[in-house]
Amino acid sequence: MHVLVLGAGVVGVATAYHLARHGHEVTVVERQPGPALETTYANGGQISANHATPWATPATPARVLKWLGREDSPLLFRLRADPALWAWGLRFLRNCTARRMRLNIERALRVAVYSRTVLAEMRAATGIEYDELERGILHIFRDAREFDQAVPHVALMTRLGCVRDVVDADGCVALEPALAQARDSLVGGIFSPDDESGDAYTFTLALAGLCADLGVAFRYGTSVRALDADGGRITGLDTDRGRLDGDAVVLALGSYSPRLLRPLGLMLPVYPAKGYSVTLPDVDPARTPEVSLIDDEFKMVYSRLGTRLRVAGTAELAGYDTSVNETRARLILDKALELFPGCADAGHAEFWAGLRPSTPDGVPVMGPTPFANLFLNTGHGTLGWTMACGAGRAVADLVSGRRPEIDLDGLGLDRFG
Repeated sequence: MHVLVLGAGVVGVATAYHLARHGHEVTVVERQPGPALETTYANGGQISANHATPWATPATPARVLKWLGREDSPLLFRLRADPALWAWGLRFLRNCTARRMRLNIERALRVAVYSRTVLAEMRAATGIEYDELERGILHIFRDAREFDQAVPHVALMTRLGCVRDVVDADGCVALEPALAQARDSLVGGIFSPDDESGDAYTFTLALAGLCADLGVAFRYGTSVRALDADGGRITGLDTDRGRLDGDAVVLALGSYSPRLLRPLGLMLPVYPAKGYSVTLPDVDPARTPEVSLIDDEFKMVYSRLGTRLRVAGTAELAGYDTSVNETRARLILDKALELFPGCADAGHAEFWAGLRPSTPDGVPVMGPTPFANLFLNTGHGTLGWTMACGAGRAVADLVSGRRPEIDLDGLGLDRFG
């Protein structure tokens, strides 16, 4: 079977890899000149299965109101005349209940834990390297109230099969000595020893090479303008470089996925959430963390990638604008150097912004559609790198007529009605 995969980010390339391993002829269509040049390019670097808690929680609405109008807020809603944003926001609010939060954590965690296992299998089978560190992820807290609210989630994650350890401030420093200067500001942390970090761009680039070795064709510099449909099936792609035909289509275009589905009458509630990152090259090893970190107060993450430190965070709901806002980017840099003073030369910092494809419930959209040969693998939000390998295998199994190794119930488009 000839399968067309739309999108060459980490999710699309992982899907293509597993499809090729199943023996399919695969063509990947990507508008950029190479793989992983958009959302995957400079993300936070965390493979954080244990941190699958969605943005939509009972505490979120009050926090968003507090942050309104603040250019430096961790989650920024830019109020604008955008029907898609308002519709997404209403669905988001409906998910801010304790019951919905627990359900959404279970669904997201199901994909994330499976994906971490699949990644380990792929690494063992291929020898792929991507500045990976299997040192766990430490979630640090400065606010005692926030820490107290987070601790009960540890029990929930434990019931769902995860390992998370609650530690005090001294325990945080013992796990990551580079935090020593911040010791007095910490109230505690939650450590996930099984989580990892690594460079998603390096991984995707290498995986695309392995795909090519398996016969996968990549059509770079090619934009899909429309999906042609007839009789309940997708009959081909209309691209700016001519028509492409295939037996099945996997849509893995992240934030841009809804644009191709809308003309088919399918409403996909995925909205772009712009995130920022700063990469500091040539870091001082003695002053730079090796354990990947989540800083709860500023909603920022830290990942050591070889000789670089990647710092990422914040979410800005502002449509498809990918420009770098100086205030928000500088905030990330300033907070990084405040936590790890002298770790790097700020003059060589590299700023980046990318669009995370976010669903209102924090759960990806994976699986079939009303069109018999059209499948979705999108909406992974901040967990695209975390979920990519497992989501790619599960969707590839589905396309191949195999039963996926995880239950896809609650992950499909049908959950939105």
